[in-house]
Amino acid sequence: MGIEDQKEKTICIRPHHGLCLQFFEGKGYSEDFAVHMGHIKDALEKGKKIRITAGADDICAKCPNRRGNGCVSDEKVEEYDSRVLKACGLKYGETLSWEELARRVGKKIISGVGREKICPDCQWSSICKKKE
Repeated sequence: MGIEDQKEKTICIRPHHGLCLQFFEGKGYSEDFAVHMGHIKDALEKGKKIRITAGADDICAKCPNRRGNGCVSDEKVEEYDSRVLKACGLKYGETLSWEELARRVGKKIISGVGREKICPDCQWSSICKKKE
């Protein structure tokens, strides 16, 4: 079942992906991953609700770095998640719209503490830096 077929289902997003989606430009760990992330972003922009989740989320479904409910970089991405939760006042299990998540991330992180305080060692940082 594709993202667009899931009429009532929320899309599970780990906290740091709320920041990644702000800067996404079609690049990723693999072509399949990048296409999948693009579909998720489109669904969110069309009104699909988000549930903040711990561990692997719907974006991670096509990631070659996924390991079960985690990631080969678990320690690093869990720290990113923790920083986003704290900066944006989010809680695991919370449901909200993409507009609300984007607003919080924009105000509290991008225009607030700064993206580099959340994920200073991210391999995709150069993409974000170009767009700030």
